[in-house]
Amino acid sequence: MSFRGGQRGQGQGGRPSPRGNDRNRGSRGDRGGHYGGHSHHGGQGGGGRGGRGGGKPQAPVEVFNSPVPAALDGPSKAIEDRYDAKMREPGLDSLSLDRQYPLRPGYGTRGDRVLLWANYFALTAKPNVDLYRYKIEVKAPAKTPEPKGKKLKRIIELLLEDHFQEFRDRIATDFKATLICRDSLKFDSKVYDIQYRAEGEDTPPPNPKVYPVRVLFTGTLSTADLLKYLSSVNLSEAFGGKEELLQALNIIVGHNPKTTSNMFSVGANRHYPLGNAAERYNLQGGLEAFRGYFVSVRPATGRLLVNVQVKHIACFAEVPLARLIEMLGARGYQLQRTLKGIRVQLSHLRRVKGNQRIPRVKTIIALASPQDGRGLDHPPRVAKPGAGPKNVHFYLKGTLQAGPAKATPQATKGKAGKAAQGGDTKDHGYISVYDYFKRMHNVGDMNEAMPVVNVGTSQNPSYLPVEVCRVEPGQTSKSKLTPRQTRSMIDFAVRKPAANAKSITERGTQVIAAAPNTSQLLSNMGLSISPNLITVGGRVLTGPNVRYKATSVQPKFASWNLSGVQFPRGASLSQWTFLFLRGQQQNDKNPRSIAESFRDVARKHGMTVSEPLAPIWLDHPFTSNESPESYAAKVDRAFDQLLAKHRNIRFLLVMLPFEDSAIYNRVKFRGDIQNGIHTVCVGDRTGGIQSLANIALKFNLKLGGANHVLDPPKLGLIGEGKTMLVGIDVTHPSPGSSSQAPSVAAMVASVDKDLAQWPASIRLQREAKAEMVDELEEMLESRLQLWKKYNNAFPENIIVYRDGVSEGQYTRVLEEELPRLRKACERVYPATLTKNGLPRVSIIIVGKRHHTRFYPVTTNQADKNSNTVNGTVVDRGVTEDRHWDFYLQAHSALKGTARPAHYFVILDEIFRARKNGPPTADVLEDLTHNLCYLFGRATKAVSVCPPAYYADLACERARRYLSGYYDASPAESIVSGETGRGPSENEIKIHPNLENSMFYI
Repeated sequence: MSFRGGQRGQGQGGRPSPRGNDRNRGSRGDRGGHYGGHSHHGGQGGGGRGGRGGGKPQAPVEVFNSPVPAALDGPSKAIEDRYDAKMREPGLDSLSLDRQYPLRPGYGTRGDRVLLWANYFALTAKPNVDLYRYKIEVKAPAKTPEPKGKKLKRIIELLLEDHFQEFRDRIATDFKATLICRDSLKFDSKVYDIQYRAEGEDTPPPNPKVYPVRVLFTGTLSTADLLKYLSSVNLSEAFGGKEELLQALNIIVGHNPKTTSNMFSVGANRHYPLGNAAERYNLQGGLEAFRGYFVSVRPATGRLLVNVQVKHIACFAEVPLARLIEMLGARGYQLQRTLKGIRVQLSHLRRVKGNQRIPRVKTIIALASPQDGRGLDHPPRVAKPGAGPKNVHFYLKGTLQAGPAKATPQATKGKAGKAAQGGDTKDHGYISVYDYFKRMHNVGDMNEAMPVVNVGTSQNPSYLPVEVCRVEPGQTSKSKLTPRQTRSMIDFAVRKPAANAKSITERGTQVIAAAPNTSQLLSNMGLSISPNLITVGGRVLTGPNVRYKATSVQPKFASWNLSGVQFPRGASLSQWTFLFLRGQQQNDKNPRSIAESFRDVARKHGMTVSEPLAPIWLDHPFTSNESPESYAAKVDRAFDQLLAKHRNIRFLLVMLPFEDSAIYNRVKFRGDIQNGIHTVCVGDRTGGIQSLANIALKFNLKLGGANHVLDPPKLGLIGEGKTMLVGIDVTHPSPGSSSQAPSVAAMVASVDKDLAQWPASIRLQREAKAEMVDELEEMLESRLQLWKKYNNAFPENIIVYRDGVSEGQYTRVLEEELPRLRKACERVYPATLTKNGLPRVSIIIVGKRHHTRFYPVTTNQADKNSNTVNGTVVDRGVTEDRHWDFYLQAHSALKGTARPAHYFVILDEIFRARKNGPPTADVLEDLTHNLCYLFGRATKAVSVCPPAYYADLACERARRYLSGYYDASPAESIVSGETGRGPSENEIKIHPNLENSMFYI
């Protein structure tokens, strides 16, 4: 099997990258939202990973059995039909010019019609119900930081408890900035002084912190107005309060899970049951996975819907803190970084509320450190960072009385505190954490090897031994998952569509209180949610035949193989050899034999391959316990040996000793950036026909060849040779990355009508996490010049598939990126063309991190893995008629629930302008579907069209070059490391030998 540095989207620790939630666009389906599928590998006789014969017997097809029959919503379909008929009337083009986004040009018609379940529930609103919206402003006391997160949520909880009890079950909040009330609060603005008390305390402590909270009326909202707009086919009608009303409805639907004690929420929309209702799985290493649900209110034609999708997340195990530390196996700074922010329940201090004893909860800010409390009169004495309880001493004011646990945590603070229970004013002086807790709280058998934790601040520490701490449930881990943990998460998260649909209807409906009489709040707000999934109409598009040099292949289940075919454009491979990075268990490998076998397979598929130069291998093998620096040094030594022997080497087949991203990353950095040598990395099991064919696919693309093409009519206007396709994506630092880790933008563009070659341009973003591309002008200008080099003219049309943009950023693409694209065109196009409106531009947003899923209604509508069949397109039922978007599942998922790609048109100067031919909606859907069969590295249709997929791969390659920033830790660096500065453009500048090639494939 071919190997590209471990599982795609993962760094040194095996955790998916920031885009890892959806970056892996392979033949596997959902991994619960956080974990994508494997990449595609085309191969001889197998069609990649999905086409192999034999193996395990096929499991029976399963479909979701609903308690109600599947039927389309009649009123919504009627509105869609009226809209469709209206859009076919002449003279409506001008309406699109005055809109933010182009109108839907009608609904698609091609393909066999199917009925599908969708993971949506109908939200019904009573007529003539007004909702009152209020803004919350919380001001912090002097010298107190602005409250955020749980502190802010607690302040708003106190506001509701102390001042709005009469509106209970008639008021909802996001616990951040907004209140939604069924009734008017009878004021425009009012300030409340909130005396802070911890959760479980009936009264505030002495001298509590007081937070002034201002509640400001901002207007009324009417669900009837929104539903009227969604049901109208008046194309010029607008509704300015749509986003505010949707936000209010999301706050109302999300209020119940956020206030339920046996549930925890992550962000605004993800909710995970705890206790007996929890679905969890042990990931080992101190982590466990929880199954939960994403919830969002969405508009659709003629109605409102609630989208519910299964999600999975990794949390710290609910165990004693000492046990967690043992399970984590980390020490020093790495342990401190992992424990920082974890909330712990204190076994020695409890509050009594009613008949319950509620443990106090504190948050770990660090391990005990010699730098703690340096500004205090009597600073703590800490022997070393992370010292144990006998080696951490603090100054205690007053005398110490032995006895039962009656003292407060204040007595453990490094600064002078109150005397413990009745002591006189004489200072006790310095005391160890061990002695204090043993004498005051009867805590025995404290483990000296365990670190003392600080739950105060670095200036004013408060120390606890781990023996009195227990990890509070429902706390997410932001650390990288190990490969083993990732596999365990996949085992837990990957399920058949029917299982996910069942979870959504049984447990997800409890989260959103869809069952009758389960939410007084929803009822009081005039809302109700159906407990049954909706059905939508879809169509199954027929996939194209794939053309090779002398034959064409008809894909089956969106997959085919390379048996007996030759590439339509086979490249020439010369000045190449095999670099053998030997592992301890690879002594029996014969590099020359493998290289010769690859030569024969590549020639069989139409490449011209010269005899390989003498292979190179290191004398010293790689071992699995070396540092990343050692791996990098050995890779450098191998390349130095290679260049000393073969000065003009151009292509390199690299056998890796084992799967380790540090080795792979350094190989790519040396080849792509420093030396200008094309490299293909393979694993130690390479040698079979399928794996050798995979290598040929990659080499042929890197060399400028074409692996397979489609007949020009299948590409519509692209086949005319006047349209350039562009893919744009941005990747961002992930949790655990260096503070200097950048965001990186990538652009790919086609260079001919066959769409075989897609050279890339990559650039650093000026700011991390910035989604809009900074240097878009320069990037597009370079792509246009390359197009002209291949075609002797600039393209008349530019179709952009923009990846990685959330719904809230669509407008920013038009406001910020579109002018830069036009500026690039103005700089390179002759004035005669620009005066005539050329080039024409269309921009389509490609969405992968959405939460819409579809499930087959009957077994004859399902594929062999129980998913909807490849080619399924949906543009009705869960869409709005005035927006031009559609969901397309072009691929066939091997496992899990297939995730369709979502395409949303935000600018169109091309498709609607073509007056002749098929309906415009069909043209774009067909083109996008057929493009998915042109991903050059696979012998199967991919789930996202190649412009977006290739841009994503280019971003991922940039992450490899900068792995020292993305995978950095204080103790180690792979390439650049922590230098106190961010990376430079030179660290991702592709060598001139490779810059106009598909180096990233």
